[in-house]
Amino acid sequence: MRHAGEDYQHIQDSKMNIPEDEPVFLLRAQDKCAWETVLHWANLVEEKGGDPKSATKARRQAEKMREWEPQKLPDM
Repeated sequence: MRHAGEDYQHIQDSKMNIPEDEPVFLLRAQDKCAWETVLHWANLVEEKGGDPKSATKARRQAEKMREWEPQKLPDM
């Protein structure tokens, strides 16, 4: 798996069956933009007929992210 930011490469376990060259994007709760992005993703999942349980889990996670402190504008 390939993160856009090279310094994030070590964060995720490479045994997750994600191809080595597949791009991934990691959002952290400290990123002020993250919770809204996750919420938008959940809405898209439902709009496109995806698993409603996945959307519900994502919304719960987005709420936890929204409440996280401290937050800052993202960097890459």
